[in-house]
Amino acid sequence: MSTIKPLVDGGTEGFKGHARVILPGVTPCFECTLWLFPPQTKFPLCTLAETPRTAAHCIEYAHLILWSQQRSNEEFDTDNDEHMQWVYNNAVTRAKQYGIEGVTYQLTQGVVKNIIPAIASTNAIISAVCVLEALKIITMCSAGLNNYMMYTGSQGIYTHTVAYERDLQCPVCSAGVELMAPAESTLQQVIDLMLQHPVLGNMLAHPSVSYGTKQLYARGIYEADTKPNLSRPVAELLNGEANTLLTVNDKKLNVPLRVRLRLK
Repeated sequence: MSTIKPLVDGGTEGFKGHARVILPGVTPCFECTLWLFPPQTKFPLCTLAETPRTAAHCIEYAHLILWSQQRSNEEFDTDNDEHMQWVYNNAVTRAKQYGIEGVTYQLTQGVVKNIIPAIASTNAIISAVCVLEALKIITMCSAGLNNYMMYTGSQGIYTHTVAYERDLQCPVCSAGVELMAPAESTLQQVIDLMLQHPVLGNMLAHPSVSYGTKQLYARGIYEADTKPNLSRPVAELLNGEANTLLTVNDKKLNVPLRVRLRLK
């Protein structure tokens, strides 16, 4: 435990907020609970172009469609006042055509930059929770948060604490994502299984694979030396071990990925 560095995290979105304590290897990491974060709001282009119903539709029409039609040789800069004013003016024109109200310059900035208004009271509550949890960790004066607290202030004050569990198949904090392969598989077949895996397949494009300090297959300057291994049985490359840990690298990854290979 002496090597674990706790992380206290907090965030707000309007009248909603959360605080959490992450103990590496003990509690879930961010990757384990990515499903908690709502997807970004995106509008169908057909709605923007044909049937706008809200002020945001008019703003996105000017931003995404009209800009590419009339100023396609310029790159839109969200920090350029002239660009933002152009979108606002055209959004107002679009809104008048369809009898839509509510287009303002402030809303235009919020939609284009995906800005969510900050509520001072929400920020104060969540920051206080984070400071309190940091104090608990430093002084051990009380039991800490276990391990996620959500806050909603839109209709009164509501908080709820949930003890989320680690994802045993998490590609970031687990002992390794499990991959099953037939015992007679070649290294190429194992790599193909990685690319078809429901978790690994979304994270890999052109993987390199190593076993301990031994490069099984590496792209780039070592590809010529390791390419013959692709046609060899992987059990032979792993010295006959049926259960082992592989390290996978890929340009899509920020850090190497651990894969627990089980040959059956």
